[in-house]
Amino acid sequence: MACVNLNLLFLASLCTFLFLSNPAHCSDKVDSVLKGLNSYRQTKNVAPLNKNDKASCLADEVAEEIQHTPCEKANQYYPTSGPGGNMRIPNLLKHTDKCDINVNSTTDGVILPVCVPKLEPTVVLSNYTHNDNYAKFLNNSKYTGVGLNSEDDWMVLVLTTNTPTGTFSAATSLLANVNVVWMALLFVMILIINYIP
Repeated sequence: MACVNLNLLFLASLCTFLFLSNPAHCSDKVDSVLKGLNSYRQTKNVAPLNKNDKASCLADEVAEEIQHTPCEKANQYYPTSGPGGNMRIPNLLKHTDKCDINVNSTTDGVILPVCVPKLEPTVVLSNYTHNDNYAKFLNNSKYTGVGLNSEDDWMVLVLTTNTPTGTFSAATSLLANVNVVWMALLFVMILIINYIP
């Protein structure tokens, strides 16, 4: 009987904790900001942003990299076009490699990090839409894809285009690698055929 009462007490305590706690999930803030960005773009008669997996990967990697940087240093990460163009972000080339983004052929993307204490979604959205350094990219219809992620006080927005140099696709470099492999195999076969007695 005491065991049943202890289990009921534990269950009641767990339910109370779950109902009374209101954790702010990172994905909730990210989704809220993305909805706000698309609503903002709609008011500017610009098509909504579609999620791009490689841009999301890059946003996650950059957010993890800069998460311990104080907000006072946010201006050192002001946006520059192209993932290869913002070398102020530490280890950017490592992040693009991890996300399988070819920086040699990807020149039409942009990385937009902002720092807001406690990542209040309305303040983050205001940073993106009311700051000319960021709004000029959001108002531009050439940006069609998005990756968005956050860590601590940092939100990182990565915008992509639908052009071959802005989709963040590595398909062309992958195709080139496949062609090189086939050429190497063909060369080896020719050598073997010519040297078989």
